[in-house]
Amino acid sequence: MTSHEIRSRFIQYFERQGHLHLPSSSLVPESDPTLLFTNAGMVQFKGVFVGEQQPPGPRAVTSQKCLRVSGKHNDLEEVGRTARHHTFFEMLGNFSFGDYFKRDAIRFAWEFVVDEMGLDPERLWATVHHSDDEAAELWPALTGIPAERVFRLGDKDNFWQMGETGPCGPCSEIHYDMRPESERNIRLDPETFVALGEADQFMEIWNLVFMQYERTAEGDHPLPRPSIDTGAGLERIAAILQGTWTNYHTDLFIPIIERAEEIIGIPYSRQAEDWEAGLPFRVLADHARAVAFMLADGVFPSNEGRGYVLRRILRRAGRYAWLLGRREPTLDRLVGVVVELMSDTYPELTARRTHIERTTRAEEERFLATIDAGMDRFDEVAPKGAAGTIPGGEAFKLYDTFGFPLDLTELMAAERGWTVDHEGFETALEEQRRRSRDYSTALGSAVLGPHGSGLTKEGLQRARGIGADVEQEFVGYDRLRVETPVLAHEQLNGARAFVLERNPFYVEAGGQVSDSGYLRGEGWELAVESVVKNDRGQTVVVGEPTHGQIPDAPDGVLAVVEEHSRRDTERNHTATHLLHAALRFVLGEHVHQAGSLVAPDRLRFDFSHHGPLTDEERSEIERRVNEGVWGNMSVEIEHRPYREALDSGAMALFGEKYGDVVRTVSVPGVSLELCGGCHVRSTGQIGLFRIVSETGVAAGIRRIEAVTGPRAYSRMLHVEELVASLAERLRVPAADVPRRVEALLEERDQLEETLAEQQGADSKELAHRLIDEAGPLTSDETRLVRADIELPAGSDVAAFGDQLRSGLGSGAAIVHVRPVDGKGSILGVVTDDWIRRGLKAGDLVRAASQATGSGGGGKPHLAQGGVGDPATVSDALDAAAKLARETAAAGE
Repeated sequence: MTSHEIRSRFIQYFERQGHLHLPSSSLVPESDPTLLFTNAGMVQFKGVFVGEQQPPGPRAVTSQKCLRVSGKHNDLEEVGRTARHHTFFEMLGNFSFGDYFKRDAIRFAWEFVVDEMGLDPERLWATVHHSDDEAAELWPALTGIPAERVFRLGDKDNFWQMGETGPCGPCSEIHYDMRPESERNIRLDPETFVALGEADQFMEIWNLVFMQYERTAEGDHPLPRPSIDTGAGLERIAAILQGTWTNYHTDLFIPIIERAEEIIGIPYSRQAEDWEAGLPFRVLADHARAVAFMLADGVFPSNEGRGYVLRRILRRAGRYAWLLGRREPTLDRLVGVVVELMSDTYPELTARRTHIERTTRAEEERFLATIDAGMDRFDEVAPKGAAGTIPGGEAFKLYDTFGFPLDLTELMAAERGWTVDHEGFETALEEQRRRSRDYSTALGSAVLGPHGSGLTKEGLQRARGIGADVEQEFVGYDRLRVETPVLAHEQLNGARAFVLERNPFYVEAGGQVSDSGYLRGEGWELAVESVVKNDRGQTVVVGEPTHGQIPDAPDGVLAVVEEHSRRDTERNHTATHLLHAALRFVLGEHVHQAGSLVAPDRLRFDFSHHGPLTDEERSEIERRVNEGVWGNMSVEIEHRPYREALDSGAMALFGEKYGDVVRTVSVPGVSLELCGGCHVRSTGQIGLFRIVSETGVAAGIRRIEAVTGPRAYSRMLHVEELVASLAERLRVPAADVPRRVEALLEERDQLEETLAEQQGADSKELAHRLIDEAGPLTSDETRLVRADIELPAGSDVAAFGDQLRSGLGSGAAIVHVRPVDGKGSILGVVTDDWIRRGLKAGDLVRAASQATGSGGGGKPHLAQGGVGDPATVSDALDAAAKLARETAAAGE
């Protein structure tokens, strides 16, 4: 039976039992900051189980995409080593939301595996929690399974929880006996049963969780409606029904492994005795599945959070391909097989195939470049033919400077008979974290408002502590000037903090900066410089008096938001929504917001994408945003139930926590997002949109900075003024400036080429003269150049070194290049015959540069270094020349 048939028959069986078939949720949990990834079928129903959301119906059935690579459920290091552990897998599940409980859950499970799947009931065993008498009695009563095949186990095996907090309860598991027939009649005790399970002699195929509690920091609390959450591993059931002892040899993995065999050119053996040798192939197959689905669900490689997990999986796969001798991308061709295998069930794979393959390749290329760059350093710390322990500090340097994961360093070291100092690595890592914390603390010692007020961190903390029990109303969406009572007021050194009953000031959130403005009372005025949230969730405005004396207990004030700044901020905020929509239209649906800044003077938008925009893409994106502006479309604001908003296509930010009712901002037909910020009433009020820059801020994350309205107009005027100025200087009409500049550049290129030819001839003549004047290295047939020279301004020192080296024939050179238009340097070269005898240019340069108080190094054939004290150069050259002669003599 194929995996597709198993999945379909599971869903059809439970639909016949009155279950509503629901699609798999994303691998990125919606509105759940406690989880990086969906790790079980019940994640999308967590709100239902704890009573926060209404169930979609009394019963449900799903085939859920799952990922277990972080937190409590982390199988990453077991992948490929055991027969059944994976990063990505599919969990078949049936759910009851206060409808049926243990009796029907057990009955349904037994009927499906025995009657629908045809599993031999004599090979099925069950486990229950040691305290669950009811479940222990139900198994024999409902299924006929002998009581001696029902084991009571402890919390470790039979109590399920999603994470450190959340829904949980006792569970009951179905296990399939994988032992040879001759061993199946042996009577077992619980301890032996568990040990055999860990040895893959029993395969757990289904977990029935009796969801009774919610676990919090204070303990376990009964759920409002006891419910059922079950999870059956599709891969495990497929292994049994397809007659293989490991999930990796099912139709879910073998096509990927076969493609890897073709790419790498090494066969994979399915024999048990070759299990260890096949580890890299299984890792590649597993990780290809995880990478394809993570990218399809909007995760992008980065250095933090979900993106870091994805990058780690990608690089882990790249590491195993590299160990198989592969020196070019591999996984990018395997994810395509995943798309072909799984897209019938998960069509998002096909929709994002180009993005999946392109991003995977780019990340692999980056990792391979990292390995190449760090190999010279690795060769130095763990040379072949020796053995020992790589110091933790060196392992950390490989990690921090060259991007070598610790486990890659360990594998490469083990191949050469080396080990790695784990404790030293962790010490170095913790020291880096400490420095980072200290730096962050220093940055946070003062908090500056939009006008640069010097409100201290302690003062800001005090401001957050003031407030009142009266409810505050935010009126700033529609009113920028309002008379309002004061709920609370406090003096903070020279500053004052107010909590207003009717507050028009927006407090920084969602990337939009806080408002500025002023408060005015009878005979006094205060400039608002900071806007913060207090511990009650109320907005506190803070500033310093500009004139008059503020009374100790002001009753009411006139609160005024600075209108020009707010209107510019609104233009930029709505423009970010149009920009987000344009990016997704032009680049693809893999684009997701990764950060933003909405200020009066500019907008900044970070987004997931694999590389720089082309000129055509940038122009098309800018054009589409401006078309949205000139269309003068209305901007519609609504408050809707969260689930209804998502079902209508509203975009939410990954990791954000939303309430049951959300605010949506819509530009009909263009953009629909969950957003609490301030916006224009119609897109025409934006006026004009211009992209200022597009850059990379992290691997897989791009940043666009742009301006709108008056600032976009000012930018255009500035560009026109620059063109007019250039036209005047070049004495041509403005339209002819590009042609004239091109002609001047061609003239410059010709002059530079002529100059380079002359300099090359001069350098070559100088190199020959130095060689002719040089003394022997070890004999008359060899030369050692020791010189102090001056090269013409703009000369290429490395090119001069190549000329020296090619003219030497056999020998070495150590040269001080005196500065003409910059700082002096030490140059060293060694011919190939002496490199083979142990003489290296890097050693010569290092000796000379260090003698001057500087440093340097490079390749064995050519190296450069700095000069510290110029007065010591002559002695430094002598020291390097002496080292050259001694090394050469030893190598003869």
